[in-house]
Amino acid sequence: MRAKIVAGNWKMNKNLAETEALLAELSAKLPDTNAEVMVAPTYVNLSSAVRALDGSKIEAIAQNMHYAESGAFTGEISADMLLNIGVDTVIIGHSERRAYFMESDEILRKKVITALQKGMRVMFCFGEELEDRKSGNHFKLVESQLKNVLFNLDPSAWTNIILAYEPVWAIGTGETASPEQAQEMHAFIRKTIAEAFDSTIATNVTILYGGSVKPGNAEEIFSKPDVDGGLIGGASLVADDFVAIINAI
Repeated sequence: MRAKIVAGNWKMNKNLAETEALLAELSAKLPDTNAEVMVAPTYVNLSSAVRALDGSKIEAIAQNMHYAESGAFTGEISADMLLNIGVDTVIIGHSERRAYFMESDEILRKKVITALQKGMRVMFCFGEELEDRKSGNHFKLVESQLKNVLFNLDPSAWTNIILAYEPVWAIGTGETASPEQAQEMHAFIRKTIAEAFDSTIATNVTILYGGSVKPGNAEEIFSKPDVDGGLIGGASLVADDFVAIINAI
């Protein structure tokens, strides 16, 4: 049975004191759940988060990493640095990294390969913009993102891959993605992976939905057969909201 996961991406939010306070509140309120629960604080607070969550069922993960092992890459963080502080899961390909930092499929492919070679688990993000959805190009675009980054991997690598579908058009645009649209795309993703690899990999890979999941819509979205949880943005910054989303799964 594939893993159920609820992951909170805190993005560039929360100073150290706020991070520690939120982690303490989440740890105290964490419900009894079979789902994996993850949070991704900002880099400067990541080591502190690992220490604060020692013994907790909540896992601290990284928002990003560089593909090089070391070198003249000012401001970047390597896989070994993350592993050294106890972080072994990393988000790669988030829509904001693609849009604001011009991360191409080729760059993301290098990051994924490095992370997997280091024994890390990869949460790979992908999804279409509003213009892709309106033009009917969304399935082709998602297939291309998967193919360019993941489809040359050895089948064994998929045991360390989590997928996170982000309909970028439904995040902060005023547009709304329905649970049915989420299910439609998740089913398409599984079909695409089955055709490229096999049905076992497609059935077993966890696919998260990252399109503005909130306490009010989480239960309906998570009820869809091919949706295995969520990558949560703003709602993960409020303990009660995040806990409500965890309960929904």
